[in-house]
Amino acid sequence: MSSKRLDGIVSGQIGYYVHHHGRGHLDRARLIAGALQGRVTLIGTGISGTPFPELDLPDDRIDPSFAGEDGESHRPDALHYAPLRHRGITDRAAQMANWMAQARPSLMVVDVSVEVAMLARLCAVPVLYVRLGGKRDDVAHRDAFRGASALLAPFHELLDEDQIPAWIGAKTFYAPGLVNRAPRNSAATNLVLVILGKGGDGFSIDSIAQAAIATSKWQWRVIGIGEPYGSPTLPANLEIAGWVENVDQEIARAGVVVGAGGDGVVGQVLAAGVPFICIPEDRPFDEQRSKAHMLKLRGAAIALDRWPPGEVWPALLDRARKSDPSARHALDDPAGIAKAAAFIGRLADRARGRERAA
Repeated sequence: MSSKRLDGIVSGQIGYYVHHHGRGHLDRARLIAGALQGRVTLIGTGISGTPFPELDLPDDRIDPSFAGEDGESHRPDALHYAPLRHRGITDRAAQMANWMAQARPSLMVVDVSVEVAMLARLCAVPVLYVRLGGKRDDVAHRDAFRGASALLAPFHELLDEDQIPAWIGAKTFYAPGLVNRAPRNSAATNLVLVILGKGGDGFSIDSIAQAAIATSKWQWRVIGIGEPYGSPTLPANLEIAGWVENVDQEIARAGVVVGAGGDGVVGQVLAAGVPFICIPEDRPFDEQRSKAHMLKLRGAAIALDRWPPGEVWPALLDRARKSDPSARHALDDPAGIAKAAAFIGRLADRARGRERAA
């Protein structure tokens, strides 16, 4: 375990657990923690280096790919991931419980983990559970939702599943706009920006190259893979830029964005109002496919099941460029970070006021 500034307990302290698959959970947590001005301790694996108090936990993965499967034949229905005889699991649970006992937080924000939500509840700490999209009607999710004081959805209510139970919807605070923002720059309207997410496999370079060859009037730029890439076989209008930090600025200057259906990319595209072609990746509970379907339903994106062949792209990009930006703006909230932070702060303050003496 590594930690910093855990000795200075803040009145009304808030713990914020960050899942380590993908990048969006940590990005969202940093924005909200910044708005809560010193009340938040970030908790998770591989989070060191933020300007906030941190509790960096041992890794709980049984393999580097982390497919979310624990390989156990016997597991309670209320748990998703609970491998046996894993020292990382034992140590991280002990460290979180110890932190809660010492810091006595008023609230734990959990983004996301059914097991951490249950641990916090067992430690008598109120939970705000971050509810992602998709069909999360299994026993474990429902128990986590039921045990939480409230739920936070990092997307607009109009992008939620149509058939969620009424009690889950009533318990949910919808918080679109939890993203960094850059001023819209339309100087490069012939730029197609392809975003490969950190948490998925993305699209193949060969398939992107075929699309670029078929659309010579467009410039293509790919971000999100580990290293910049160049090859004599790449068309002249295709650049593989590698990993970048300023994704909001990249999106703001694009003519069309092509990406998957994760909340981070979707939120940033909606904030910028840029035409969007959404090609969801496979995720548990159909999270991204659900989001892509709802974006298409609301007229905010073109949604495809898979990357299409090169000859389809000229008409596809033309269709995207002519799409109505008002549908995208309607699903964004420029004040989303401030509103989410205020909601979390109020929830923590109410919980603190109800604290029972030992």
